[in-house]
Amino acid sequence: MGASTIDTDTRRWFAVGQSDDRDARTAGDAAAAAALQGDDAQLLVVFCSHTLDLEVLLDAINRRSGGVALIGCSTAGEIATSGPGDAGVVVTALGGPGFSASTASACIAGGDLRAAGAEVAGCVAACPERSGRVLLLLTDGLAGDQQEVVRGAYSVVGASTRLVGGCAGDDLQMRLTYQLHNDQVLTHSVVGAALSSDGAIGIGVRHGWRRVGDPVLVTESANNRVYTLDDRRALDVYFDHLDPPADARRDPAAFTRFALRHPLGLQRRSGEEHVRFVGGADFEDGSLSCIAEVPQGGLAWFMEGDEESVLAATDAACADALTPLQGASPLGAFAFDCIARRGILGDAGIATEVERVARSTGGAPVSGFYTYGEIARTRGQSGFHNQTLVVLAVG
Repeated sequence: MGASTIDTDTRRWFAVGQSDDRDARTAGDAAAAAALQGDDAQLLVVFCSHTLDLEVLLDAINRRSGGVALIGCSTAGEIATSGPGDAGVVVTALGGPGFSASTASACIAGGDLRAAGAEVAGCVAACPERSGRVLLLLTDGLAGDQQEVVRGAYSVVGASTRLVGGCAGDDLQMRLTYQLHNDQVLTHSVVGAALSSDGAIGIGVRHGWRRVGDPVLVTESANNRVYTLDDRRALDVYFDHLDPPADARRDPAAFTRFALRHPLGLQRRSGEEHVRFVGGADFEDGSLSCIAEVPQGGLAWFMEGDEESVLAATDAACADALTPLQGASPLGAFAFDCIARRGILGDAGIATEVERVARSTGGAPVSGFYTYGEIARTRGQSGFHNQTLVVLAVG
């Protein structure tokens, strides 16, 4: 199945194809065929389950497209115009002379995420400037502090190019994620596409979490782990502020389920509030494990949310993304949605969320995936988020 929007004035188009067929070749061919609504595609973006044979999937897509520039990644669930899905593939095609695109990939050699981000950002130089330009980044969400990818990309493109994207997933197995670039299936990598458009491009970033109680000082942290807050064991402070059920105090799986609804909030110098997912706890040393850096010496808040607050953030992110379009309808939208938000909303809730995104775009096609972290740098050097929805509206 597919959906598309075409701007007849500048001949730009945006189309989405989706398939949940378990045969990788059949799925890749069907999704690509539905997405390739025109014969002048400039870029393909692929979101797919790691359970598919990715080599076969990619070959089928490239055979159908004739080798159009492509980036993509594995997911913790896919998003298409028709709704959320699992174990499938979503292909997005952007085409027409009103778009330009260039792509790149880089291996995170020796754990140097900043260097990988900088190398991929070099593709911006090959993409002509137009009214709107963005660098779309898809990264290995298990490779370390993803803020370093953002810093590396920012060091190359500066404030003139916004950064957006997400971290690849593996359906919460937390073992190995995949990145796709042209005809290559990669691991431990960053892939990116510089996209410029004759129309406006807007980004919305909202999370839907509320602060609980007073702030705490991060007194010891390193390597994405928080050891002490206010000079006490971080886990003890976390328990004191949030009073979790008894099983979350002793069982790692129960703790993670509770933590999905209680992340940490960090205040940035820019005034923005970033969220950090608390992915686990060490009951022996009392430390908290986070998906990204929690800077030592900074202030943090414990946070909470529910379905109502998360969906309200969905509406706000869409509204923010559409603002730069000044009332014009987008050709399409990308949604990068944290897997933790999916855990709160449940199956019915994520269907409602995708419906809200589609409604806000006026029926334009929607594509995206459930991530291990979100990228949205609209100002300053910071731009990595957890438990957040990022919406990219393409005009």
